[in-house]
Amino acid sequence: MKKEKSGGLLNQKIGRRSFLKWSGAVAAPAVLGTSIGFTKLKEADTVLAESKDSTEKIYYTSNGNNCGGRCVIKAHVKNGQVVRISTQIKEEENGQPALKACVRGRNYRNMTYHPDRLKYPMKRVGKRGEGKFERISWDEAIDTIASEMKRITKKYGPASRYSVYGWGNGYGVTSDISSVNKLLALTGGYLNYRGNYSSFQTGTATPTIYGTGSSGNSYSSLAYSKVIILMAHNPGATVFGTTMRTYLMKARENGAKIIVVDPRYSESAKGLADEWIPIKPTTDTALMDAMAYVIYTEGLHDQAFLDKYCIGFDEKTLPEGIDAKESIKAYLLGEKDGIKKTPEWAEKITGMDRNTIKYLARLYATNKPGALMLGNGGQRHAYGEQHPRGGALLACMTGNVGVLGGWASAKGDCAGRPSGWQSRFSSATNPVEASISCFTFTDAIFRGTEMTAEDGLQGADKLDTNIKLIFNFSGNALLNQHSDINRTKEILADESKAEFIVVNDIFMTPSAKYADILLPGTTFLERNDILNPWSDEGYVTVQQKVLEPLYECRDEYEVCAAIAKKLGVYDKFTEGKTRREWMDDYVEAVRESVDPNFPSFDELCKKGVHFFPMDDITIAFEDFVKDPKVNPLSTPTGKIELFSKTVWDMNQHDEIPAIPKYIAAWEGPEDPLIEKYPLQLIGWHFVRRCHSIHDNQPWLEEAEKQVMWMNPIDAKKRNIKDSDKVKVFNDRGTIFIPVHVTNKIVPGVIAVPQGAWHSADKNGNDVRGSLNVLTNSRPTAWAKANPQHTNLAEVEKA
Repeated sequence: MKKEKSGGLLNQKIGRRSFLKWSGAVAAPAVLGTSIGFTKLKEADTVLAESKDSTEKIYYTSNGNNCGGRCVIKAHVKNGQVVRISTQIKEEENGQPALKACVRGRNYRNMTYHPDRLKYPMKRVGKRGEGKFERISWDEAIDTIASEMKRITKKYGPASRYSVYGWGNGYGVTSDISSVNKLLALTGGYLNYRGNYSSFQTGTATPTIYGTGSSGNSYSSLAYSKVIILMAHNPGATVFGTTMRTYLMKARENGAKIIVVDPRYSESAKGLADEWIPIKPTTDTALMDAMAYVIYTEGLHDQAFLDKYCIGFDEKTLPEGIDAKESIKAYLLGEKDGIKKTPEWAEKITGMDRNTIKYLARLYATNKPGALMLGNGGQRHAYGEQHPRGGALLACMTGNVGVLGGWASAKGDCAGRPSGWQSRFSSATNPVEASISCFTFTDAIFRGTEMTAEDGLQGADKLDTNIKLIFNFSGNALLNQHSDINRTKEILADESKAEFIVVNDIFMTPSAKYADILLPGTTFLERNDILNPWSDEGYVTVQQKVLEPLYECRDEYEVCAAIAKKLGVYDKFTEGKTRREWMDDYVEAVRESVDPNFPSFDELCKKGVHFFPMDDITIAFEDFVKDPKVNPLSTPTGKIELFSKTVWDMNQHDEIPAIPKYIAAWEGPEDPLIEKYPLQLIGWHFVRRCHSIHDNQPWLEEAEKQVMWMNPIDAKKRNIKDSDKVKVFNDRGTIFIPVHVTNKIVPGVIAVPQGAWHSADKNGNDVRGSLNVLTNSRPTAWAKANPQHTNLAEVEKA
């Protein structure tokens, strides 16, 4: 390892063994969770042999939380009680990898029987947010909700009604969101939202490049990659698809070199990568610009690919009427702004040594096929839409698009796989055409009538009303997962703004405390469903009811059907079907459009999983690369638009440029505010939580504690030692949290695991370490999405 320069960690690339030796991290085995994504399981640990006790039965089921994987879970039931959870560990007969449940999936018995489950309908009796409720009957709850829907709709119109983004049980046939939205659509309509908190920036930008968000090969293609760069991507903790980690491990077994670029020495850096290359948050695009500069100036680029398939790399392929200095080549060479995007330029921004930048560029350009895989963390920034565009540029420059073992980068959803998203349940048309970005719902509560296209309003020139009625089913984004918690609390607490809030959940979450009517929901062990993984991996899992709902809990379909009955639209809502019968309807839909041999729901319950007939490997844009005239893309030109005339015509070139380029982030390392708040603050997805789900689970708390990571250089300046309780603050609020002083994070950066349930002391300061007390509510320029990794803060010893 090269000698450390001033700046420490940021000036070097670090191999796995070198880092472990240097940091002392090999002193003890990892505790459960730190590398759980790459832990090999013994069969005896998870699979029950044929039981001698004939009273015990094993049922297949699966989880429908906001996790990209859909694992196979086995519920062991005896005398009407789930006695334990196990999972699948053997690969399928067709050679597909085993769909193994992680530590979260194996905790669902504890979640289902947790003593803090919401048990009965309740109504608020204190101030909003105090969490004071009294028990009521289901009849009173339904009557109240129906009455308030009538009152608010009559007074303010249907656009005053809103269903908050949330996916606690959002991936099934009759999911929470689809049930609520269908109810609202049938009773006049509602203000709709676009996007999500996970990937709206890349979801907005990628189609302008490729005409689709499905820009990734199947994960099985990774086994043929020679180099894989995981940039802001941590599949050791986040799950884009249950099979993804299996194929990354296979790639490594086949000799692929795997690099992790991340401010943290993540689970993936520890358990999978050959090298960890640290970087400052918000600066990935500057790194990619400099990599592109090296690849071009050293002649490592595939000019033939750029000429034949792409728009705008140089003046030859720019749209007619666009000045040559607007091309990507001109930008990289500084022909317009006078700044060459050299490694030396990027070094000052990213903190990454110039020689490391050159090494990374050459490694990727000369070891083909290569996969540059971008996680969603890098796009959850002030100008996060540039992140996928930078990745797509590098993939095109190196000819890694449309080839086995390559990766077109950008959003990266798997292309060409059969999709299980076939539910016909939520078919009601919403009469209200207006929509907002899901991240701007708090603005729509207090200034909706002021919002315009500049705020991301679509489908209408303006809104006639603010949001007055809110449904929040199976989600915690009403408060906890939204930015700037203190600001959000103030908005929600004002009953003159949102006049009525309904929450359905299984626990008293921070969001649930702001309900006027609070309803007890069901866990996945208490409901039937069929689930599809993210990225269309070509399979579905069954969610089989193994228990009758505990206490007085009801699922969202039953709740919405009861409200629909009160409002006179029951028949239209149910279409004559029970929730279970909608499973049969789904089966028919899949047989008609995807797979004529799709099993019945009962058959699926016996199998646990069904794989669609498909090729072992699918390659995004393969047909386009073979013949771009016969197989054009769905872009305006039919080609890969590295320069987008559509974006150019938006005429917001400083913040929404027509080509991928680095834009310095507000509350980033170049913001003058860093003099007051000198530490960049980021979050990360915790293995022991799925966003905020599971935060109140004791077993999982034992696996991973809620602590903030801080580099020893920054800790020493503040006289802070490992395990000290610290105060983390900025202008938006204060949290108290224990600190983990570690070399596994770059100097100048602190990291707090996202999703901890906000809990305030008498002074209003958070004592659980809830990241979103400190995060910024200013939306991104293009998608109007969440910039929750773009924050500055300071730390003191508590």
